[in-house]
Amino acid sequence: MKFARPLPAYMVTRYHGWKATTYADNKGWYRRLADEGQRPRAMIISCCDSRVHVTSIFGADQGEFFIHRNIANLVPPFQPDGNQHGTSAAVEYAVTALKVSHLVILGHSSCGGVAGCYHMCSGNAPELEEKGSFVGRWMDILRPGFDALPEGDEESRLRALEKGAVLVSLENLMTFPFVEKAVKEGTLSLHGLWNDIGEGTLEAYDPDVGEFVGI
Repeated sequence: MKFARPLPAYMVTRYHGWKATTYADNKGWYRRLADEGQRPRAMIISCCDSRVHVTSIFGADQGEFFIHRNIANLVPPFQPDGNQHGTSAAVEYAVTALKVSHLVILGHSSCGGVAGCYHMCSGNAPELEEKGSFVGRWMDILRPGFDALPEGDEESRLRALEKGAVLVSLENLMTFPFVEKAVKEGTLSLHGLWNDIGEGTLEAYDPDVGEFVGI
């Protein structure tokens, strides 16, 4: 593969720094993880956005979380059509093989994917409507959330859609038979969170009040 290039120097430097400090100080722990395998208690589905740093938010170490990231932290509906489904495969592995106890959908403020969906559904992003747009077709998952938006200014509707992405994903999770079974048996619980990046706050969806509340 002649197109593959060496890592940029700053990444190589950071790696050597990590190997000489964090790894060196915790070598036994890393080797134990390698030998015994992973036993994460929770799966977290978060956005690809570089500003969302799940392990930092929860102060997690290696081996604690099974993390899957995609555009706008979305979960598609269960669709066993024989095609390739990265997010669905991650959910299947987490629930049926790793048997995680918690599955968390983590949304966030200023989400570019959600904004793209909003503008697409408003008729202001024709490029995302094209069949060949991977982002557009992925954001189709969130169309039900756009259709359910309340009236208001664009800023408030965008924030509502960011939280709607979490709810749509939670609803879609329950279309997976193995997820529904685990939830009903009490071995798996689903959680919806939204993080305000600038303020550092975290809100959790409370089904009793039907809205996100601060933690």
